[in-house]
This record gives sequence, structure tokens and C-alpha cells, in this order.
Amino acid sequence: MRTFRKLRGFTLVELMIVVAIIGVLAALAIYGVTRYLRNSKTAEARAGVGAIAKGNVSYYNNEAGVTSVLNPGQSSAFSQNICVQGNAATGVPTTGAPKGKKYQSRDSDWKEAPGVVGTGFSCLRFSMDQPQYFQYRYVSAATLNTSPVGKAFTAFAHGDLNGDGVTSTFSYAGQVGKAGDNRVLLAPAILEGDPSE
Repeated sequence: MRTFRKLRGFTLVELMIVVAIIGVLAALAIYGVTRYLRNSKTAEARAGVGAIAKGNVSYYNNEAGVTSVLNPGQSSAFSQNICVQGNAATGVPTTGAPKGKKYQSRDSDWKEAPGVVGTGFSCLRFSMDQPQYFQYRYVSAATLNTSPVGKAFTAFAHGDLNGDGVTSTFSYAGQVGKAGDNRVLLAPAILEGDPSE
């Protein structure tokens, strides 16, 4: 009798408890991995809107002067401006955020018409040569050959990572300081709306 009791196996209840624990751990692992993968994809959007905003700051800090010849005794003031939105207002891709897949852009998607200076993604020096999860847009209140004082701009990334039709939005805003403050001020953080969508 004693030998038989020592050789007995696990009860059904013990096995069910072990299976339940394994199931809970698997569910947590799947959720964690899925969340990690989505977060790694949203890193593209954060880097993209950051690069657009910083490209605009760089353009503003690169003072431009008059390109014509000055007569003796004349002077020319340096001018600063932020990029005008141009083709960047429609975004790349122009059809909207890719739904649950990547989009491979063309070089021409990021370029303005020849001879157009200070506008769009060309001015921002932003483009992507690898497939992208997000649509990138740039909206600016600036216009060519006018003072940028107080003008605001925003870089956007729109995505639909899981393809369910709900779009996530990342935006990074900036503004040229008021008169007498010749700096471009950026928001302290990127605004995120439904980042895991």
C-alpha cells in the first residue's frame, strides 16, 4: 500500500492549475511582445516628426541674404524664415496613412517643383528612402518673402499600424518667437494620439 501511494501522479486539479498558469503567462507574453513591436514601429513616427521640426529650425538659423549685386555703399539685411508647407501639406503618401502595411515612397514624392525654394520637404531636408509605416505631413503658417515672426508650424505623422481604420497621430509643433525674440521655439514633447493604433 505504501509503495502505491508514493508512485501516484498529479491530480487533475493540480494539472489544471499548471495549465492555467502557463496560459496566463503566455497571454502576458503575447501582449508584451505585441506592445513592444508596436512601440518599435511608433519610434519611426517620433523620429520623423522630430527630424522635420529640427530641419525647420536649421533652415531658419541658416540666414539668407540678397542674391543680387549690391552697389557701393549699399547694405543688405539678412533674412530668416521657416519653410513654407508646399507639397508637404498633402503628405507622403498622398493617399493617407498606410493601413496595416508599409509604403515605399518615390524620390519625387519628397521634392518640390524645380526652382521653388523654401517650401515643402525639400526645404526641411526630410525624406525617407526605406519603407514607412506612417504618412508624413508639414503644415506652416509662413509664406514666402514675409516676416516669420509669430508664425507657427506643425509636423505630423499619421499611421494605422493594425489596419483597423483608426489612425494614430503624432505631432510636433513649433513657432517663431515674437518680435525681438529671433528664435524658433519647439514644444517640449511630441503630442501622441492613439499611438498604438
